[in-house]
Amino acid sequence: MSSIASQYFELTKPRVVALIVFTAVIGMFLATPAMPPWQALVFGSLGIWLAASSAAAINHLLDQRIDAIMARTSARPLPSGSLSSRQVLVFAIVLGAVSMLLLAWQVNALTAWLTFASLIGYAIVYTGWLKRATPQNIVIGGLAGAAPPALGWVAVTGHLHPHALLLVLIIFVWTPPHFWALAIFRRDDYARAMIPMLPVTHGVTYTRWQILFYTVLLVAVTVLPWATGMSGTFYLGGALLLGGVFLWYAIRLLNPPNELYAMKVFNYSIVYLMALFAFLLVDHWLLPGAGFPVP
Repeated sequence: MSSIASQYFELTKPRVVALIVFTAVIGMFLATPAMPPWQALVFGSLGIWLAASSAAAINHLLDQRIDAIMARTSARPLPSGSLSSRQVLVFAIVLGAVSMLLLAWQVNALTAWLTFASLIGYAIVYTGWLKRATPQNIVIGGLAGAAPPALGWVAVTGHLHPHALLLVLIIFVWTPPHFWALAIFRRDDYARAMIPMLPVTHGVTYTRWQILFYTVLLVAVTVLPWATGMSGTFYLGGALLLGGVFLWYAIRLLNPPNELYAMKVFNYSIVYLMALFAFLLVDHWLLPGAGFPVP
C-alpha cells in the first residue's frame, strides 16, 4: 500500500469499522431463518462500511486539535501533516455520499436513513459536541455506535424488529465499560486535551466502580435474548461465561496489579463483544426460526 493510500486508509479507523461491520453482518443473519439475500448482505455491508468510514474521517477532522496533543493520536494523518483538512473533508463527503446512494439504490430507503442518522450521531453530535460537553459523552453518544446490528437487520427485512433493538441495547450498555477502561489508561492525554472524560472529571476510583456497575448491567442485558426467546441455551451459556470473565476483570480493576491492567480490560471487552455475537449467530443456526414473528 502506498504511503498516501495508507494515510487515507488510516482515516477510516479500520479496526473499529471492522467490528462495526461484523455486528451489522450478524444482525443480517439473525434477521432471517435462512441465508440473508446476497444483495442485502453484499451491498448492505459495503454501504455500512463506507458510512462508518466516513464518520471516522469526520472524527479525524473535528478532533485534529486534540489528536495533536494526545500521544496515542499525534501520528494520525492530520496532526502529522500527511493530509490536509480539505483532503479529509472531501474524502469523508465522498464516502458518505456513495454509502447513502448505494444503500438507497441496492438495499432500501430505511437502511439508508438510519445509517445516515447513525453517521450524524457519531460524527457530529458525539464528536463535535458531546465529547467536549459532558463526562457522560460516551454513554449518550454510544447510541450511534450501537446502531449497526439494527442497520443490518433492516437491510434484510426492511423494518425494525424488537430483537434488532435488543442487539442495539447490548452494544449500548457494553460501550461505557469498554471505553472507560481505555480512558483510565489515557486519562493524562484527555486531561491535556481538556476533554471531560469520566476519569478526568470524577477520578479513576469512581470510574472503576462505574465500569463494574455497567458490566453487571451488561451481563443482565445479555440474558434478554434468551429470556425473550430470541436465542437458546447455547447462547445463554456462552453469554454467562463471557460475562463472568468480564465481571472478574471489572472487579479486579478496582484494585489492579499495575497501570496496564486497564488496557487488558479494554482488549478483553473487544474479544467479549465479538464472541458474544458469534454465540448469537451459532445459536441462531442451532435454533432455526427462534424469535421470529408468526406471519
